[in-house]
Amino acid sequence: QVQLEESGGGWVQTGGSLGLSCAASGRTFSSLNMAWFRQTPGKEHEIVASINSDGERAFYKDFVRGRFTISRDNAKNMGYLQMNNLKPEDTAVYYCAAGSPTTAHFEYWGQGTQVTVSS
Repeated sequence: QVQLEESGGGWVQTGGSLGLSCAASGRTFSSLNMAWFRQTPGKEHEIVASINSDGERAFYKDFVRGRFTISRDNAKNMGYLQMNNLKPEDTAVYYCAAGSPTTAHFEYWGQGTQVTVSS
């Protein structure tokens, strides 16, 4: 079992930056892939970015590529999402998720942190 807890959300103006953190505890975090998802009211979770277990490969959705950076520090059991040049459409609850590379499924989720970008 893995417990995940996000922090770092908040309010920012268009063009601003925020950094999200994900603290992991429990099962060995370094063996799991990690991702950030987001959700707005009435919509499904959508993946924003993912990173493999050793941090060597990252994937970004087109709508954040070049603006967001996903990273992890397995020695500290931490994951990160640096968000730059934020836009109002980035407003959402952001979730950290982790899962086994063998299943490609994210079965562990945090509670989420709100990010609000004002125009």
